[in-house]
Amino acid sequence: MSTPESRHPAHEDLRERWTRTLLAVRRPDVSPGDVPSPYAYADDLLARWAEPHRRYHTTDHLVAVLDRVGLLSAHCTGPDAVAAATLAAWFHDAVYLPERSTNEERSARLAERALPEAGVPAALAAEVARLVRLTATHDPAPGDTAGEVLCDADLAVLAGTPQEYAAYAAAVREEYAFVPDDAFRAGRADVLRRLLDLPALFRTPYGRDHWEHRARRNLAAELELPAS
Repeated sequence: MSTPESRHPAHEDLRERWTRTLLAVRRPDVSPGDVPSPYAYADDLLARWAEPHRRYHTTDHLVAVLDRVGLLSAHCTGPDAVAAATLAAWFHDAVYLPERSTNEERSARLAERALPEAGVPAALAAEVARLVRLTATHDPAPGDTAGEVLCDADLAVLAGTPQEYAAYAAAVREEYAFVPDDAFRAGRADVLRRLLDLPALFRTPYGRDHWEHRARRNLAAELELPAS
């Protein structure tokens, strides 16, 4: 559990952002005494994002994805889709162990347990879990506007400046420090090629216009790096 001294600078702001989002979608039949405080859920999620083994999938990543969901929210078909994408951003890497391949599934199950308990309608909780599972492939179906927004927000890191992209790639390598260099390079190359093989990395108009070219350039450049 993080201490006040170790908390992210945005910790209190994030608690308030979570609470506003949760209260806006809570079932009308739920009264405050019926469910735990929204802050209890915020603190649990923020403790997860601040786990010491994380290097890229950190609170900074959570903030970035939440901010990009906000940036792209006009693409969503209505407020329910915005709420689903926002809640999915909170949960999409809430469970993260680099040595596991089930992080998206376990994060989705966490959402399925926590959100109904917090008073969120069952249909919205199921939609959030679906979106979290979608981040395993980043390949939303056409017209899945909430999925397109969430996936674009998650992948936007690929479109940073060369320096920002290098810092991102280095942080990912740190998370997988237990993997030998040869095995990591092979696995990483598979991930990069899978992304480059997608017809489009970004599905929202903003993502296509602002991020697609730079992201493909960064991915291709990383693939061409010589083995060190």
